[in-house]
Amino acid sequence: MITTSLQNKTVQVQHLGLVDYQTAWDEQERLFADTVSRKIANRTRPADEQLPTPNYLLFCEHPHVYTLGKSGHESHLLADDDFLKQIGATYHRINRGGDITYHGPGQLVGYPILDLDNFFTDIHRYMRLLEESIILTLNDYGIQAGRIAGLTGVWLGGEPGRTDSASGVPTGPERKICAMGVKASRWVTMHGFALNVNTDLSYFSHIVPCGIADKAVTSMQQELGHPVPVDEVTERVQRHLTGLFEMNQGERG
Repeated sequence: MITTSLQNKTVQVQHLGLVDYQTAWDEQERLFADTVSRKIANRTRPADEQLPTPNYLLFCEHPHVYTLGKSGHESHLLADDDFLKQIGATYHRINRGGDITYHGPGQLVGYPILDLDNFFTDIHRYMRLLEESIILTLNDYGIQAGRIAGLTGVWLGGEPGRTDSASGVPTGPERKICAMGVKASRWVTMHGFALNVNTDLSYFSHIVPCGIADKAVTSMQQELGHPVPVDEVTERVQRHLTGLFEMNQGERG
């Protein structure tokens, strides 16, 4: 744990817009590496020469892409390279936890690169607060969301047999609306969450989402019956994250 005088709860928020997955991943890796390097360097410096570590919160959307976590199974991607090209999607194996998921336009993706020494050193608490920020945001729109024991992410209950009329994708009874997967080293985090706002749910039919075959996916648009501005949802998620983590707001980009 770093000393109280070095604790920095200021978070620099960056809104990246629609950005290629690899570009966002590279930026995460750069910020993550810089933060870890500063922590390591602080160990060799006198107390009065140590530097506070920064915190970042990146918000974006991605073009159609499937990502497979380090504990995932390749067989959960149900499409070959030719089909991925047909639907305009790419595929990446990445270094977060979890299995396979989908990112695409209309989905809010959040990447917190936080030094948890600035807040609390508890990964379980970190994950639960990420989930809580999404649950509170959905409650703002009248969507009652929660958790399922033993499963990461944010979930809704519902009626058996319910499907999306446009895509035919099952949306009940238990359905995931927000996927999560993180990496942490020396208490510095990266990767994060993906909230389905106006997401094209048909893309989930080409994977076993998060490796869970017996549960469905949904979106805010699906639940409310109309699209929701992603920028508006972003502001609400940011507000709830700020309150839950007791963050101070830094530069906004």
